[in-house]
Amino acid sequence: MSILKQLINSVDQHPDSILVVRQQTEQRLPSHQHDKAQLLLVFGGIAYLQTGEKDFYIPSNHYIWIPENYPHNLMFNTQDLYIINIYFPGKSSGEFYNELGIYPVSKLLSEMLSFSGKWHGDYFKGSWEFEFLTTLKNVLSKENLKKFSIQLPTTDDQRLQAIVGQLRSRLNENLALEDTAKQWGMSVRSLTRLFQTKLHITYIQYVKMLRIIRAMELIKDSDLTMTEIAYEIGYSNISAFSNNFHQLTNMRPTEFKTMSGV
Repeated sequence: MSILKQLINSVDQHPDSILVVRQQTEQRLPSHQHDKAQLLLVFGGIAYLQTGEKDFYIPSNHYIWIPENYPHNLMFNTQDLYIINIYFPGKSSGEFYNELGIYPVSKLLSEMLSFSGKWHGDYFKGSWEFEFLTTLKNVLSKENLKKFSIQLPTTDDQRLQAIVGQLRSRLNENLALEDTAKQWGMSVRSLTRLFQTKLHITYIQYVKMLRIIRAMELIKDSDLTMTEIAYEIGYSNISAFSNNFHQLTNMRPTEFKTMSGV
């Protein structure tokens, strides 16, 4: 039996249980889905979750809520990343539980996770562990936390894939819309329309997110100072870098560094 089938079978083997898994079972698996909703918590690094429409970036001390039967696959490449998966049965009611979203782990949620820190496996209705985990789930929608907003739309357009690939490799350069359009033999209007029709995002916003994603990786995996990181990803102004980082992540680069345990 393949690893993917083993995962799906283990998640859905007991349809009415809450399953707690404390290991990286979903690393680099093909796109899949399961009947239970999934609470995926990330600590110590950055995880990457792909769906059919977007790539999501989940930094340390954040979680992603994945509704039931939502196709996805998870990727990560840092050895110190620690992931907790909690799978919940039944149809969840309310807008929060019907949408995929990334949120910071609050102090309350952190304490509840610490309390249940040694739990692993299936927990069934009637047990106090089941009731505790159900309460943990219900807390999520009550906290009214702001979503983490870095999510890159994907495309199967080969020309746009090539353009985006080159942008990723040149983040420390001036990536003005006009220059990129000229390099690819396009008008500014055509390139703008290509991003908007295929990715539903502006060129400038896409580049901004690419840069902040790279900054997150450098903060986690390098010894560069914040000023050096800013220059490395194309910012000549540390203030502009900090403001754009905050706009997309709801925290300053120094806060992200502290949260990542660097």
